[in-house]
Amino acid sequence: MAGPEILDDVYRVILDRIERRPEGSYVASLVSEEGDKDPLNRICEKVVEEAAELILAAKDGDRDAIVWEAADLIFHVLVLLGYTGVEPGEVWNELERRRR
Repeated sequence: MAGPEILDDVYRVILDRIERRPEGSYVASLVSEEGDKDPLNRICEKVVEEAAELILAAKDGDRDAIVWEAADLIFHVLVLLGYTGVEPGEVWNELERRRR
């Protein structure tokens, strides 16, 4: 089973996609300046959408959907962190501070 290091690995890939914006990349499409929405608004809307889908999956008691939607939510939160320049380590440090 994958451990927490997968989050850092995914974050690094997200940063690469934000910087290079390769054609066909989902992350590159989220942060694109093209279209009718500001990239930050587009990313924030995805976070809200994925959070709602996770809540619905939980209310339905669908374990597989909970796992799927939680992964989607975490992924989009990592995109938001990357786009805003926040390192995941800053979040981990805040969680550690709260644990104390």
